[in-house]
Amino acid sequence: MKNTRLRVVAAWLGLCALQFCGNALAKTPGEVAVGAPLREATMHGLNGPDRLLSHYRGKPLLINVWASWCGPCRAEMGSLERLAWKDQGKRFNLIGISTDDSEAAAKRYLQSANATINHYRDRALELENMLGAERLPLTLLVDAQGRVLARYYGAREWDNAEAAQWIDATLRNKK
Repeated sequence: MKNTRLRVVAAWLGLCALQFCGNALAKTPGEVAVGAPLREATMHGLNGPDRLLSHYRGKPLLINVWASWCGPCRAEMGSLERLAWKDQGKRFNLIGISTDDSEAAAKRYLQSANATINHYRDRALELENMLGAERLPLTLLVDAQGRVLARYYGAREWDNAEAAQWIDATLRNKK
């Protein structure tokens, strides 16, 4: 009886692990692979005008995908602002993409955060899927030609030495 229970529990844990790993490795529909160029998209301005994604070509680009309801997204927002104003941040453009369903909620959050970098809102999951945002926050580093160099899932302090090393190494080792 005890061995049967152990086998049932082990099988259940195995199925849970497979489900978790499958979800963790799932790609979003239309996701652009690392090394491939991002497709053109119209980005709808939350704290500025609408822009085409190609507007940011010619200089590396750091894209942060976030939502106002996402605690880790909110936690890292200040460090992204500080990064944008540091000397390192002048070497690339930095933008945010909100996945909020409510434009008003996204705008309220940006106002409360005193956001100065350009933020845009995704519509119809176009950017969310293309960028690979199956979980948040997500930050992508894109080269000057619009090719995805790397994705970083999860929150981090973007204005510290560790993040600076990651950005520098990624830009230096681009494909």
